[in-house]
Amino acid sequence: MSSHDQKADLERQKQVLELYCAQQGWTFEVVADLGSGMNYQKTGLKRLLSAVIGGQVGRLVVTHKDRLLRFGAELVFAICEAKQVDVIILNQGEDTTFKEDLAKAVPEIIAVFSARLHGSWSRKNQKILDDVRRTVEAARC
Repeated sequence: MSSHDQKADLERQKQVLELYCAQQGWTFEVVADLGSGMNYQKTGLKRLLSAVIGGQVGRLVVTHKDRLLRFGAELVFAICEAKQVDVIILNQGEDTTFKEDLAKAVPEIIAVFSARLHGSWSRKNQKILDDVRRTVEAARC
């Protein structure tokens, strides 16, 4: 996904969350991060966890489970449960298997390592990433 696509998707998610929370009559704050679902060092994620642990959050609303973290969302939800924070997932959809989750994550994992090793804008790396994405998409069908 390009940076432009990610920003547009993030804005759509924020609008959905804002509308939903406003319709419920809740006071809310949107915490958003742009970046990999594999990155556990995102500022917004850290701020959210601190607020949950600090007892400053009564309810966590997310559009999709994997928008919080690609792997590890269950840990965040367990922390929420321990701190008596309600978790609402708007688009639960069908449960995915580990293989499906992994198929979604592989291109992202490759992108992270590729960017760290060789620079994220390299044409060669972009071609490799595009090939991997096409292969994963073909395997899903």
